[in-house]
Amino acid sequence: MLRNLILCVICVAVGAVGAELLERLPGEAESLAQEPPPAPPLDGRRPANRPASERPAAGPAIVPGNRLDELSAEERVNIDVYERVNRSVANITTRAQREDTFFGMEAQAEEGAGSGFVIDKHGHILTNYHVVEAADEIRVTLFDGKAYDAQVVGRDASTDMALLKIDAPAESLFPVTFGDSSQLRVGQRVFAIGNPFGLERTLTAGIIASLNRSLPTRNRHIMKSIIQIDASINPGNSGGPLLDTRGRVIGMNTAIASKTGQSAGVGFAIGSTTIAPILPQLIEHGRVIRADIGIARVLEADHGLVIVAATPNGPAAQAGLRGYRIVRERRQRGAFIEEWQRLDRSQADTIVAVDGKPVKSASQFQSLIESRKPGETVEVSVIRGGKATPIRVRLGVSDD
Repeated sequence: MLRNLILCVICVAVGAVGAELLERLPGEAESLAQEPPPAPPLDGRRPANRPASERPAAGPAIVPGNRLDELSAEERVNIDVYERVNRSVANITTRAQREDTFFGMEAQAEEGAGSGFVIDKHGHILTNYHVVEAADEIRVTLFDGKAYDAQVVGRDASTDMALLKIDAPAESLFPVTFGDSSQLRVGQRVFAIGNPFGLERTLTAGIIASLNRSLPTRNRHIMKSIIQIDASINPGNSGGPLLDTRGRVIGMNTAIASKTGQSAGVGFAIGSTTIAPILPQLIEHGRVIRADIGIARVLEADHGLVIVAATPNGPAAQAGLRGYRIVRERRQRGAFIEEWQRLDRSQADTIVAVDGKPVKSASQFQSLIESRKPGETVEVSVIRGGKATPIRVRLGVSDD
């Protein structure tokens, strides 16, 4: 009996407590609903029990695009030119040993870089002469990343051109197609592909800024028909192709005008009409066989070119053309004899025409002579003693 009474008391107490809790629960639930959600942990990880609706959406949606039909006409041309030609462009690196005899120090290695392009399936690569001029080692890297040792098989300092040869499989060689630089117009769009600062096969675009510029070379020749462009040309671009909008090679990038050594928007390229007749000679002879008249130096004057010096036993000297004459004189003063020499300019011939074509500049005279072949005869009109005198000269072969 007592046991049953105790169980009844316990049930009554538990029921009272439960009732009180049920009365307080709605108020507490409401206060909990009004409290802000807990701050995210400092380590950025989400609490495992955070509702999915409160999670941020995934990253920005990627809209499909850049299909060829969505690109502008200009963009499509850029892409087409690059895809046509980029496999033809080579990266050229050079290494040269420079002896330093100061206090017996060891030789120092100097490295250089440039560009070039494939001209046939036989492994011939065209580049600038100044890129490989002093190189002891030359490496050519093709579009597929494979590098080959290269040999200089032809060179022409007068046009800053050099021809390299590599032993690469024909399937890795993609020759360029040449265009006609004589038909170019100022304002025409052009492209350059090269390796500026070692960044392989970089495409830049611009326009032809001017035509028929002239550039001096290191052997004192004047390169004619140079193309001026505003496409970005930097160190490493030398020897790379200049292209038209059809991907045809219309020139070879060769120099920039800059005070810093980096692109300033003024670049120069050798025209394809200059390259075309030289390439076969570089392949066949390793050099360009040019006609030479044997005049070492001239002085430009208002009425023509005054011959300063003719090459001893050269074509001009053998034909009787005269330059400055060195006069040696001596005089006795007591027991001593004084000797000296002076230049006699009075006997020098002045060239006024070649084969009837008036001559007013040294570069014009050079072009007229080099347009002929060794062994041919030209008529040089000179002023001698105040009178016009024609002299026939049989041209020799240049040593350049």
